[in-house]
Amino acid sequence: MFNGLNLAFIGTGNMAEAMIRGLIAEALVEPNQIIGSNPLVERNEFMQERHGIRVTAHNLEAVQNADVVVLCVKPQFFKKVSAELQGHIKQDALIVSIIAGMPIQTISAGLLHGAIARSMPNTPAQIGEGITVWTKTEAVTEDQHRQATALFGSLGHEVFVEEEGYLDMATALSGSGPGYIFLMMEAMIDAGVHMGFSRRIAQDLVFQTIIGSVKYAEQSGKHVAELRNQVTSPGGTTAEALYHMEKRGFRTVISRGIFAAYERSVALGKRQ
Repeated sequence: MFNGLNLAFIGTGNMAEAMIRGLIAEALVEPNQIIGSNPLVERNEFMQERHGIRVTAHNLEAVQNADVVVLCVKPQFFKKVSAELQGHIKQDALIVSIIAGMPIQTISAGLLHGAIARSMPNTPAQIGEGITVWTKTEAVTEDQHRQATALFGSLGHEVFVEEEGYLDMATALSGSGPGYIFLMMEAMIDAGVHMGFSRRIAQDLVFQTIIGSVKYAEQSGKHVAELRNQVTSPGGTTAEALYHMEKRGFRTVISRGIFAAYERSVALGKRQ
């Protein structure tokens, strides 16, 4: 799939490192096929020592002869990076973007390039347990589609969608999703401490409860509403807790919050 191809990572932060680590671990590429660019000498030294890839402080050097260019910079740096790289990327190269909220049209116009795969990963991708939603332009070939699938798969799971608009939805649901989960975990841990557990024990109980519940839901094949009903005995403790949560609008608050995130994602995309 990547035989004889050169991959350039523009930016070598946590997400880029996760992708590089996954590609090498799955033997999809050899370390010498990858070059990463970062202005920080310390980061370059770390990436070279830890993963054996080639490194440079210059973006232009990184994209020279690159067959796949992965954009891993923050949105506010794209304008500067695109001005630097415009006209210097091979016309038949695949550009892969994990830049949050950056529309394909903006990327294409900034780099004067057609073959682009845009994605929305999430934080668990840093340990290979993420979910990445992505789409592509018509200029992306079948081989490049497979390459993009492998790149995003190196971060965990990947879901391809035909329309770019789904990425704003994914931003709200899975991209920002870990934040919702962490907030719920924090509230549950605090409740455990309030009842009398030590914070360590409360944290252990909450972590394993969430991990176990997710695995059980995956393996059961049942609708989550059915699983909820299974643990909700009439007049029992779970029923009492859920009554108060629903009375306070628990389900509505979550739904409205996610939709607000979606609207914000759409608005931010229009500013790019």
